[in-house]
Amino acid sequence: MPASSAVVDFATREQIASSTKIRLGKAAAGLVQPGQVVFLDGGTTNVQLAQQLPHSLRATIVTHSPSIAVALAHHPHIEVELIGGRLFKHSLVAVGAMSAAAISQVCADLCFMGATGLHPQLGITTGDREEAAIKRLMAEQSGEVIMLAGCEKLGAVSPYRIMGLADLGTLITERDIGGEQRGWLDEAGVTLMEV
Repeated sequence: MPASSAVVDFATREQIASSTKIRLGKAAAGLVQPGQVVFLDGGTTNVQLAQQLPHSLRATIVTHSPSIAVALAHHPHIEVELIGGRLFKHSLVAVGAMSAAAISQVCADLCFMGATGLHPQLGITTGDREEAAIKRLMAEQSGEVIMLAGCEKLGAVSPYRIMGLADLGTLITERDIGGEQRGWLDEAGVTLMEV
């Protein structure tokens, strides 16, 4: 099974498929409704989502990503709750017991999750055990989980499982995904939003 290519450091990932990430981010930003409380997981595509949120939007964004908090600093009506903890430098997100304690006190409408792989049997995965635990907790504390992922992540696997595909509500991805990938996503009950 293919290993995920999304395991390089944050700065390098920012340069990969940037036009795709902007498209995915725009589509996801349109799903956030006024008044919602939203978990925004770390990752370069989710930074694009944050940057695409309308300046008129009134919502609360809860994130463990300093990069996302900074991206939202100039959104006048978005309340930003920054989760602290130990900085996992590879992904520039907070992890650990402090992060988990804070996340467990929030009941969010949506969780926009980042991951490095989606596999038909092994589910949604990432490259670090603690990061996987934090992502899992954010998903459990949310009404719906939405993921933004380019085609390179579909069928890929990283070492640590976050959750099964059936626990994912919506996948925002590229239009040119293959028929086989579309088949196992449909079978898992994932709503596809292709942009």
